Amino acid sequence: MSQFLPLMLDLSGKEVVIFGGGKVGERKASLFCEYTGVTVVSRKFTPLLDRLSAEGKIKRIRITDLADNEISQYIEKAFIVIPATNDSGFNEKIHKLASGSGKLVNRVDEFGDIIVPSVIRRRDIIIGISTHGASPAISKYIRKKLEEVITPEFELMSRLQNEVREMLKSRVAEQEKRKEILWNIINDNDVWTALGESYEKAYKVALKHIGN
Repeated sequence: MSQFLPLMLDLSGKEVVIFGGGKVGERKASLFCEYTGVTVVSRKFTPLLDRLSAEGKIKRIRITDLADNEISQYIEKAFIVIPATNDSGFNEKIHKLASGSGKLVNRVDEFGDIIVPSVIRRRDIIIGISTHGASPAISKYIRKKLEEVITPEFELMSRLQNEVREMLKSRVAEQEKRKEILWNIINDNDVWTALGESYEKAYKVALKHIGN
């Protein structure tokens, strides 16, 4: 069984190459183009992929057929390769060529090197959810449940913690004391209540934990 370790990757300056311009390729391109450069190689493209290309968010390459050497040329500078065609045999060929070139592969029809999780993002808080490919429905269900708990106030609390932590570095010498203050702020119901009204009010409430 594959052993996947959850990681956060910085894709800045990297390239994702997707083979297949259908609905699956569209979904992958829509996700990755928010983080890095995306090239979609296909015979045809969905209207959304056409629009993403027109907006400069992705690059399209229209092809008829691809020989092995042409596939290798397209994946040469890729960091992640995604075989997303409706031909499982062709997807397997792309996978083998990409793996042989040391590229990370995200398969849509079976396991590759990467599983793209269902994601909840609240500013600096990023939560990824995966069932190891066993049940996308369960991933979606868990995400919806967590979204009920990880409210927008968590985003503001993350900002508050960061700003207070930076301030404490110059005001409180002992690291353990700084940790204690930050933990007390997180566990203060008055701070959470104030975050529901405004960040400024919550900040003032949090300051009572610092004193003079």
